[in-house]
Amino acid sequence: MLLDPGTGPVRAATYLPSTPENVLWGRLPCAGDAPVLTVDPGTEVTVDTLSHEGLLEDQGRDPRAYFGAHGLADVLSDAVALAASAHPHDPLHDGPHVVTGPVAVRGARPGDVLAITVLETLPRVPYGVISNRHGRGALPGEMPEGGADVVSVLARLDASGTRAVMPRAAGSPRTVSFPVAAFPGILGVAVAGDERPHSVPPGAHGGNLDINLLRAGATLYLPVQVDDALAYVGDPHFAQGDGEVALTALEASLRVTLRFDLLPRADAVAAFGALTGPLVRTAEHLVPTGLDPDLDEALRKCVRASLDLLQARFGMDRAHALAYLSAATDFDVSQVVDRVTGVHARIRLADLAEPATADASAGPIAGAGA
Repeated sequence: MLLDPGTGPVRAATYLPSTPENVLWGRLPCAGDAPVLTVDPGTEVTVDTLSHEGLLEDQGRDPRAYFGAHGLADVLSDAVALAASAHPHDPLHDGPHVVTGPVAVRGARPGDVLAITVLETLPRVPYGVISNRHGRGALPGEMPEGGADVVSVLARLDASGTRAVMPRAAGSPRTVSFPVAAFPGILGVAVAGDERPHSVPPGAHGGNLDINLLRAGATLYLPVQVDDALAYVGDPHFAQGDGEVALTALEASLRVTLRFDLLPRADAVAAFGALTGPLVRTAEHLVPTGLDPDLDEALRKCVRASLDLLQARFGMDRAHALAYLSAATDFDVSQVVDRVTGVHARIRLADLAEPATADASAGPIAGAGA
């Protein structure tokens, strides 16, 4: 079943389709961009997102032909429309990602924090693509093998829609399948100035974070950089392992419902301290992040962000906070393939006498001060 624009279930009263006029391709919004939608804080919005796989120039910029070669006749109409449009995309200078937005959140000002809660993720197609492209993954120069420029594997959802099934490798008797755990790889706010950032490297604005914990129920907190925040979403995944070592994970279009909440500067500082980069909250964890082209430095930044959070939110001195992090907190590699690498920590809420909520969407600062 395809979820073409305007068809199928739409959870929120406000709906944003991924038609060509509502997306950017390869770039992220900046202060000079006009919003495609304006909402009040607390509004839920159902947003269609498009995977770039099957649309890119090295795939022919013809999703019907690309997926048809894999025996798939069902292709999203908005994917076909974008590929056939005159929408600007320069594969030499732009990123690959299709980004829906920006969405203006009334009243957001620099210094505030925007909380984006993922409420629902629905597959728009029953298949996705994993690509190792241009030798850019974790093993550049080694993979792809045999001089190939792009090697892609198409995986299909099983009848339950809960697992993805890869085709058998030549000569192998085994079928490989893995759980579907859908999330948007890109969530962010616009940057200051009039230059749109490249869609690949993440930063303080969020963007291409590729943190697979951002599934339904999780909240991403981002420092606002421009008036009205100008939020956006893209790079949909059906699944991704920490690291995303092949360059992409299982890329596939999603219908995502988000809620946009606003924390004024004083409330944000009381809840999290002086937040300078992305922070995730799930039902069980607070998840500070570290971002840097050097993976070692990304880890160090994540440790510092974790120390700052424990000190500001729980009153821990830094020596005890570091001891706790070493004994009880996992530091995971988010991804190593997006020019700027990412590390995220999983700080258990239960360890710090803060009750975990069954659903992080219960409030942007649920449990604050507990």
